[in-house]
Amino acid sequence: MTDPMPVIHSLLSGLPILLLHLGTATLVWIAALAIYLWITPHDEFALIRNGNEAAAISLGGAAIGLALPLALCLAGSVNVWDIAIWGSVTLVLQLIAFRLVDFLLGTLSARIEANERSAAIFLAMTKAAIACLTAAAIAG
Repeated sequence: MTDPMPVIHSLLSGLPILLLHLGTATLVWIAALAIYLWITPHDEFALIRNGNEAAAISLGGAAIGLALPLALCLAGSVNVWDIAIWGSVTLVLQLIAFRLVDFLLGTLSARIEANERSAAIFLAMTKAAIACLTAAAIAG
C-alpha cells in the first residue's frame, strides 16, 4: 500500500488554485453570456419562458460556444488573466458567428422569435463549430 500523504498535500496546495481558476472561468462565462444576451436583438429568456424552442436552441448554442474554449483555456491556464483574456476573445468570436449566420440567413432574430428551429439549429451548430476551432487554437 502506498502512502496517501503526498496526494493529500497536493490536494491541499492545489485546491485553492483550482477553485480560483474555476471560479474565474465561471464568472467570465456568466459575464460573456450576459453580454451576449444584452447584445443580441431579441430577448432569449422571455422567448424561452413563452415556450420558444428556437430561442432555447440558440441560447444553448451560445452557452456551449462560450464554455468550450474557456474549458480548454482553463486546462492550460497559467493564471486568471489567461482565462479572462481568452474568455473575451471567445465572446467576440461568438458574436461574429451570430452576425455571420444573420448575414447568411437574413432576419435571424425574427426567425428565432418566430420559433424557426432550423435557423436556430444552424446558428447553434455554427457557434459550436467556432467554439471547437477557438478551443483548438487556444490549446495549440
